Amino acid sequence: MDGDMVRFSVWAPKVATLRLVIRSDRGEEEIPMEHAGGVWTAEAQVCAGDRYAYLADGAGPFPDPCSRSQPDGVHGWSEVVRPDAFAWTDGDWTPPGFDDLIIYEVHVGTLTEAGTFEAAIEQLERLKRLGITAIEAMPVAAFPGRWNWGYDGVALFAPCKVYGGPHGLRAFVDAAHSTGIAVILDVVYNHFGPDGNYTGVFSEQYLTERHQTPWGAAVNFDGEGASYVRDFYLENLAHWLFEYHIDGFRFDATHAIIDESPEHILAELSRRIEELCQGRQRPYLIAETHENDVRYLLPRSDGGFGFDAVWADDFHHAVRTALTGEHEGYLAGFDGTMETLAKLIEQGFYYEGQFDAGFGDMRGTAARERPWRQFVYCIQNHDQVGNRAYGQRLHHSVGRDDVLAAAMLLLLLPQTPLLFQGQEFLAAAPFMYFTDHEAELGRLVTEGRRREFRSFRAFEDESIRQHIPDPQDPATFTRSKLDLDTGAFGIGQLAAEFYRESLRLRREDRVLRAFRAARLPLKAAAYGRALTVGMVCDEGVRTIVINFGEATSLPLRAGAKVELHTNEPRFGGSAVEPVVSSASVAMPPRTAAFVSHDG
Repeated sequence: MDGDMVRFSVWAPKVATLRLVIRSDRGEEEIPMEHAGGVWTAEAQVCAGDRYAYLADGAGPFPDPCSRSQPDGVHGWSEVVRPDAFAWTDGDWTPPGFDDLIIYEVHVGTLTEAGTFEAAIEQLERLKRLGITAIEAMPVAAFPGRWNWGYDGVALFAPCKVYGGPHGLRAFVDAAHSTGIAVILDVVYNHFGPDGNYTGVFSEQYLTERHQTPWGAAVNFDGEGASYVRDFYLENLAHWLFEYHIDGFRFDATHAIIDESPEHILAELSRRIEELCQGRQRPYLIAETHENDVRYLLPRSDGGFGFDAVWADDFHHAVRTALTGEHEGYLAGFDGTMETLAKLIEQGFYYEGQFDAGFGDMRGTAARERPWRQFVYCIQNHDQVGNRAYGQRLHHSVGRDDVLAAAMLLLLLPQTPLLFQGQEFLAAAPFMYFTDHEAELGRLVTEGRRREFRSFRAFEDESIRQHIPDPQDPATFTRSKLDLDTGAFGIGQLAAEFYRESLRLRREDRVLRAFRAARLPLKAAAYGRALTVGMVCDEGVRTIVINFGEATSLPLRAGAKVELHTNEPRFGGSAVEPVVSSASVAMPPRTAAFVSHDG
């Protein structure tokens, strides 16, 4: 018989009998499984492409919770995959150091019209020319339906079929490495999606009512059976790392990963994945959390989690309130002043333990000794765009001049910048919240989505809330797809040229490099609607000058020379230049400039 003898194993302490079912071109075969300590095993001769499932106490068939592929969707049979069948070409690949990361966040389904890994490969050269060094993909693990943000994933080991499945993801990562771009994968370890989660068939211990999250019962990291659950997630990280050559991970909503064990699961994952790497560069580890908690960044020897960085959304909130004047919801704790923006730039976090009105409680810790690279800053990301009622990007709310000024600040600060797909060419397409659930769950999602906005003044009227795009409407998904042509001509092309030139400066300027290599002090000063950020070191003196207001004059060190400004015609600007005198610079309205003082 053709095929290989394969060992099937599943943790299923809940069931009394478990049978493996194999479906192939040879027919269908049922195989009894044996168990020890709640782990059931069986061996079968199978070929790549064969389907399999489990019968639990006679019910089913059910897919494998650790399935490598779900070609017929999350409710279908699992597929046998040969992980060694792909011919990798990245043997000499070395990921860039964290200091050099320029992260570009993408949703594979909307990055291109086709919405596949294969189509995404065609964007790699463009992103390389832009200056991107790492792509961060929103979750690609299999989810229910034809489209989804990915945070409803349930088959956590199976790349989604609609994107191209296992082969497609491997081909994308291999191509990215050949282009010189690292791949960071967004993983969701705080909950399972509401449709297609079959872990409960095999064990009731994946979740625990002892802790609650915004999605209900928490993942069980510290109760009975938790050792198996912890291994499930460690194996998931190792799966992506070794079978798909993933370079790093962004952990979604880590504040909802609750663990009272002596060693927190995030610290254990950090430790054990480092041990598995055995001297090779371990993957980047990035936490997404509103906590502003330095423990993520501290070494494990100091009681930390040993992560490389956290999403530091205080920067986004301070920039957004400064540009738009919005102060509702989680933005209530930001006053929109340049003083607030200056303070957080100098500190890394703005909230370091004081009361945050948007959060409704004390928030944050001081992290003033941590390297600048450990703070991931953005002015747009999938949350900040997609969780707006109509999916508006920042440049849909404020003008081109303000957006490019904010972008200069983002791109030239020593903190790690993250761009969201399309922001570099002022993409016209919104990015909305979309799902493709079965009818009843879809109805609840639609109602819940509109209900979320009741507390906002603009949506107090229910008739207005009915205009919020329906996540279940296929048009909500299709309208979120990027029109890549808009980045190839006109103002989009010129804006992208500004991003390219700014990232070239970030890469090549010796002072900017020095500030990324060490936590040298940033000196930020607010002047009404303007801000200066000074960088002084042995390599020289640089100043970022941002003006979100009317024309103004700002003090500068002597010997200043404007190296780059947002009004340059090659970027689509008005050609009105900042004018430097002996100890000041006259800034046009809504302009940013990068100034050297080497003369």
